[in-house]
Amino acid sequence: MVIDISDATNELSDEELDLINRLIRFIAKKERVPNHAELSVNFVDDPTIQALNLQYRNKNEPTDVISFAMQESMTEELNIQVEESFPILLGDIVISVDRAKNQAKAYNHSFKREISFLTVHGFLHLLGYNHSKPAEEKMMFAKQNELLRDFGIERS
Repeated sequence: MVIDISDATNELSDEELDLINRLIRFIAKKERVPNHAELSVNFVDDPTIQALNLQYRNKNEPTDVISFAMQESMTEELNIQVEESFPILLGDIVISVDRAKNQAKAYNHSFKREISFLTVHGFLHLLGYNHSKPAEEKMMFAKQNELLRDFGIERS
């Protein structure tokens, strides 16, 4: 699996970046994501994520995480069959470091736990999970908690 992690804020330590890499690989294995899948995780500041939120979601405010899934199919799209040797582009996860710091304090847990939670949340969106309906939200949040617990990330 190819995982491109970038920190435009230069605020995450090598240990935190490694944690995100290991967490994504752990989830990919649990969710049976093919080895030839690719995704990116981008850590940005509030102004950057606010601009993305306005451009793509028409919301002029910063948010904590945005996912851009490449595997969602639209009714007008063609169903293109590719060989297994070609990479599966899952998409991009964008996380606000500013929001993560604020939320970690507000929820009284570590920054490490918050960026892990946001990474899991964003990755599950890339895998097709959603929370627009109460039943979907319950399932997605249960999956997030299970994955974080199984990986060893607690609310501390």
